[in-house]
Amino acid sequence: MALIPLFHVVADEYDVKAGETIKMGQVVALDANGEVILCDGAGDAEGIAIGLAGDTKASDQSYMPGVGSSVTGSNGAQTVNFQNRASDYFDETKASGKMTVYHSGGKFATDMFTANAGNAAPGTALYCNGSGNLDTADAGSGVVVARSVAGAANYPSGVPGTDINGDQALSGSNSAGYMEIKLVI
Repeated sequence: MALIPLFHVVADEYDVKAGETIKMGQVVALDANGEVILCDGAGDAEGIAIGLAGDTKASDQSYMPGVGSSVTGSNGAQTVNFQNRASDYFDETKASGKMTVYHSGGKFATDMFTANAGNAAPGTALYCNGSGNLDTADAGSGVVVARSVAGAANYPSGVPGTDINGDQALSGSNSAGYMEIKLVI
């Protein structure tokens, strides 16, 4: 999981386009059929951000935060990350064909950002880049998706440990940690 909703205004749902790979927390758009696709931030209609993905649609691995890993198997050849919840073979949209899309404001912690965004000062405008991640550079749409609230840092998991504030830090897909944002679309 790459998105932690702290406060949100609208958690909507839309049909998701078959064959898309979208990680929770990435910026999404609607295609000409009204289906959710990964936003590329370009100036065309399908590159205009509508919100943040609230679910993961993937076929290769889970993108939920982990709190540690374990070596499994009789020969110790496989490492498995612990997850906060199980998904339907990495596709949380599989049963309904719909994806949760957060829009109309809110405050979130996410690990779906570039290094530039992770180092951005509070209040900095964040746009969607060509990979559906938050960036300080506009890829062409001119749409401000969010504003930086706090730069990238370790984020507590609530699991006792020693990383931060007595908790183990969440591990996500961004080694810089999680940043807090204010959603403005």
